[in-house]
Amino acid sequence: MARILVVDDEEGVRTFVADALESDGHTVEQASDGVEALARVGEQSFHLVVSDLRMPRMDGLQLLRAIRRDQPEIEVVVLTAHGTIESAVEAMKEGAFDFLQKPVESPAALRLLVNRAVERHRLSALREAAASGTEPPLSYGAPSMVPVERALRKVAATDATVLLLGESGTGKEVAARALHRWSARAAGPFVAINCAALSENLLESELFGHEKGAFTGAHARQRGRIELCEGGTFFLDEIGELAPGLQAKLLRVLQEKRFERVGGRQTVEANVRWVAATNRDLPAMIRVGSFREDLYHRLAVFPIQLPPLRERRTDIGPLAETLLVRIAAALGRPRLRLGSDAVAALMAGAWPGNVRELANVLERSAILADGEEIGADDLNLLPEAPGTLTTSGDITAGTMEDVERQAIERALAASDGNRRRAAAMLGIGLRTLYEKLKRYGL
Repeated sequence: MARILVVDDEEGVRTFVADALESDGHTVEQASDGVEALARVGEQSFHLVVSDLRMPRMDGLQLLRAIRRDQPEIEVVVLTAHGTIESAVEAMKEGAFDFLQKPVESPAALRLLVNRAVERHRLSALREAAASGTEPPLSYGAPSMVPVERALRKVAATDATVLLLGESGTGKEVAARALHRWSARAAGPFVAINCAALSENLLESELFGHEKGAFTGAHARQRGRIELCEGGTFFLDEIGELAPGLQAKLLRVLQEKRFERVGGRQTVEANVRWVAATNRDLPAMIRVGSFREDLYHRLAVFPIQLPPLRERRTDIGPLAETLLVRIAAALGRPRLRLGSDAVAALMAGAWPGNVRELANVLERSAILADGEEIGADDLNLLPEAPGTLTTSGDITAGTMEDVERQAIERALAASDGNRRRAAAMLGIGLRTLYEKLKRYGL
């Protein structure tokens, strides 16, 4: 499902359009004019904007031109009153996906048009990801990711140090790269280092560089990664694994913004933006003395918690499709696709390994699949951890409706019938859950 912004100066029109689209499972926000809409688009991401043409302060055409200039990946559908068809045609020439005439009397026609626009956005993103090999998008509209994206966009405009928290595989590096991309340092390098992957001595040399003769094998001066990151963003992954000796040295760099190479006396300026990430409980580590409290406070200037995949279930389907495009291209099987039953089975999973586990499942399934479509039976799912909502156990393969109904039944059982908690477990809105309960007679 998509994240959509509805823009109209008439509250009744906005509410009608929003209700029609939310009933289809989309996440919808509203703005009363183009100025407010541009502010919303600037602070969070949307897949689609549905906008009236005639509005005060900034009309729909001006809004369209600004969106096409600054964020051309966003699709725009315009609403036009009778007698302004010429303006709608002009909007199409400016890059609008399509237009719908007001008053909008048919919710079905509106949903059909919007879903076509969302599908074009999705296919464009898939083609771009496959062609460029870039990281998948940070989010596809899951409600739990809205505050995450908003926080990342706001802090990106500053040089504040960011600490990304979350379970393993939740996409902390993807978030760090998005932060870099949205920042004023986007033209500079993005340098990442895994603090758990190297020994203490080797990591020190990698970070700070070394002078000739600093240790056995140091035959020439070598610039460290911090120095090579001049003007860019430096990402410290698995910061909780940093050795105590290096914690003190890193603290000094964060405080003074300068350092010396190993074996050297020359001071080197550290003109970088710091982003760190961990799946560890740093306050607990501070209590047992394995992590410095002063370093923690230097890193946690702006902490952001990334939700696990099981709390953003609406992202699972489009994320799986994006990952499969890249996996299939790497395997030389560009036509490989997911069946609807496979998508439903994936959305019902617990995913303790999060996005990393999802990618592994898709790669195994792509290798094992005989045809061009991966079905639920082709998914080589591993047993899940006990006490989680899973695709194993009493959820069986079937149509998408069968799997969805069983997933809802299990969520209701796991939440003792609390519908709000069940909706949160499934990653859908409460209104959507009520509609599905009515549809399946639950």
